[in-house]
Amino acid sequence: MIAFATPILGSREAAEDVVQEAFLRFSPTLSRTGYPAQPLGYLYRIVRNLALDVLKRRKIEAREAEHEMPFWTRPRSEATPEQSALFCAQVKIVSRVMEQLPEKARQAVELHRFGGHTLEEVADELGISVATAHRYVRSALIEIAEALAAERN
Repeated sequence: MIAFATPILGSREAAEDVVQEAFLRFSPTLSRTGYPAQPLGYLYRIVRNLALDVLKRRKIEAREAEHEMPFWTRPRSEATPEQSALFCAQVKIVSRVMEQLPEKARQAVELHRFGGHTLEEVADELGISVATAHRYVRSALIEIAEALAAERN
């Protein structure tokens, strides 16, 4: 099983984790429904699906990590009073959008963007799935970007 998952994941350590997770998912199936018709094939299918899930998760996290932190989350020193006033206005817009977000979405953005937590940590903290945490953060950032763009026009 490990040899099967290693080429998919590119790492033996990740393959070992996936195989262990697959066995944990496979075991309760045996006690509830008895043996599947082809248990080895079923186990290989579980390993393959879990490995592909890991790859998807990695891709999403890499895409998130590629993006630089939004300008409004970085501390800045302003050169002129006009720039300072503009920045304060933008921070107010962001604050207003954040206040209008649902509680869990707001917490997800704060933990991920301001607290530097990974999406898995955010999901664990809020008791939601990683996909839901990602959806909360992404939709909130889109709302913020739209509000800032509307203010510029």
